[in-house]
Amino acid sequence: METRLTDRKMEVEVFHDDVDGVSAEEETGAAVALKEEELMKKPAMVDGERVKRKAKRLVKHNSSERVPSNSMDFVVPHRRWKNSRRSRNGYGRGLPKKGGAGGKGVWGLPGSEIFEEDYEDQNDPNYDSDDKNIELKEVIPEVTPEEFFKRVEPIFLEYYEHGDTIEVAQSLYEDTRDPLRPLITSIAIEIAMDHKQSHREMTSVLISDLYGRVVSGSDIIRGFDMVLKNLPDLILDTPEAPTILGNFIARAVADDCIPPRYVTNPEIEELNEHAIVALKRAETLLNMKKGWAHLDNVWGLGGPRRPVKIITKQMTLLLQEYLSSRDLKEAHRCLLALEVPHFHHELVYEAVVMALESLNQSTEEALCNLLKSLDNACIISPLMMEQGFQRVFDDMTDIVLDVPLAYIMLDRFSERCSRAGILSDKTIRNMPSRGRKRFVSEGDGGQLKPQTPTFARDN
Repeated sequence: METRLTDRKMEVEVFHDDVDGVSAEEETGAAVALKEEELMKKPAMVDGERVKRKAKRLVKHNSSERVPSNSMDFVVPHRRWKNSRRSRNGYGRGLPKKGGAGGKGVWGLPGSEIFEEDYEDQNDPNYDSDDKNIELKEVIPEVTPEEFFKRVEPIFLEYYEHGDTIEVAQSLYEDTRDPLRPLITSIAIEIAMDHKQSHREMTSVLISDLYGRVVSGSDIIRGFDMVLKNLPDLILDTPEAPTILGNFIARAVADDCIPPRYVTNPEIEELNEHAIVALKRAETLLNMKKGWAHLDNVWGLGGPRRPVKIITKQMTLLLQEYLSSRDLKEAHRCLLALEVPHFHHELVYEAVVMALESLNQSTEEALCNLLKSLDNACIISPLMMEQGFQRVFDDMTDIVLDVPLAYIMLDRFSERCSRAGILSDKTIRNMPSRGRKRFVSEGDGGQLKPQTPTFARDN
């Protein structure tokens, strides 16, 4: 009877194991070894003694983690492992199968095509048996002069803005090869011909700073030779190209960039007529008295760098020359050559003072026409015009000491300028007027001031 009860209990326990879906084979290696060690330590069971077993529960964990030892460990149901790519046999590190290269529609690990060996199929219609003997070499294409001009032109235009020769030298040194170095001088001069005098001065300074760093003396000479040959084409856009090039050559000689013999014995075999004019201009500048010190100012001083006294003197000479020639275009050119648009109010001030001191209507009319033409050409702004007249209004107390009729002349000249459309009504309202002594016959000049009443003090 006891044997039958024992067999019945064994069958019930096996049934529970099958229901849970976990057999003893699915236990981990560590758990099996632990159980075998416990069985070896326990004594053999006596017949008739009841066997106590517990149903197994599936616990998923990595082999590197500890074996679950208490009931608080998380138990994962079977449905959560349905679409997982991790290994289901309890062994491994829990990583995806095949390192993530497996699965439907997967061609392999990302980037595995790089390490695969190229396989050439001889049956491929594009297969070429001679491809194996090809050796690839690095080829650097040669830069044409036109491409080099497009690459270098922005560098020179930016230099006119910041004026940093070191930055230009670094940019040209990195991108320029030896055959293209003579083009640096020729391109810089051709670009400067289309700009102002101050930019030409900056170009001469740049050539001097590039000498010994980026270009050599022979490179500068070959650059000048290129410009001498291109003078017939350059003169179409810049009629003064021979004179400008002569100034550049004389300045380069004064800066010790090229030898003086280049002016008398150039390396060009056949010189055109414009090249001869340029070389004669350079020779004339070099043979002037007082040495080559004057060549430092061959382009003149830049506008903002000039002292105020020099600018004022040049504007006065400009007005005097205009009164003698009455040439408006030349006056415009000379004023623009000064490159001081922020100082144009000084020209207006000097013109008004000159009109007051002349006491001549023809001079007033000529100066009024000059100011009107400068205003119409947008060379002098309305702000500069108003500021120049306002300066005259503020200095009338000093001007009248030298010109007693200054107020009368100012009234007449301001009215003329107002009719020409130069002055605004606001400026005319600010014009001062000198008061004069009133007479008794005018009705208000002979009246006596009322006597101030006095009060006696109480003793």
